[in-house]
Amino acid sequence: MVAILTAAHHGFELTSGVGLVWQPELGLGPASALWGAQIPLWVILAARGSRRWDRLLAVLSGTALAGVFVHFLLWPWHRNRLGIPILTEAEGFEPKVLPAYNALLHAWGVACALSILHEVRPGARRWSLVGLAALPLLRRSAQHHFSWLTQEAQKNPAWWNRGVLNGGECTSDRGQQSPA
Repeated sequence: MVAILTAAHHGFELTSGVGLVWQPELGLGPASALWGAQIPLWVILAARGSRRWDRLLAVLSGTALAGVFVHFLLWPWHRNRLGIPILTEAEGFEPKVLPAYNALLHAWGVACALSILHEVRPGARRWSLVGLAALPLLRRSAQHHFSWLTQEAQKNPAWWNRGVLNGGECTSDRGQQSPA
């Protein structure tokens, strides 16, 4: 489930016109190839249920969880009446898409935690910390992505950067709780 929600996240961002994770570093084609290979392999390994891959699956789930956290570190948010953090803006998205994006992020985060707790044997769970340790790298990559995306949209307008072209503001590092 984590792999599928990772794909959903990446697809949501790409189809919303803010590019693809690792695109600034690799380019659209290679980043698409990376995710197009990694995610199906991840699904296959998880579906097999073999304990042989528990450590790798724990790392992947931990990394995905770090990816969820990055959103709440970079973008303003508030807590809803249930205490759940809700992004108030993100990635240059129009406000009308934020409820769906928040729901996706919440489902992705819950799936990551449940994967670590219920799909990975207890002895391998600590490997999720290796994935979580990627948080600073993912945060830095995301900050670079938004800076690059804005410049790229101005120089080379394309379907994958139309979120910025359509007036979406793509600035980051404002991840703090905003007043309710």
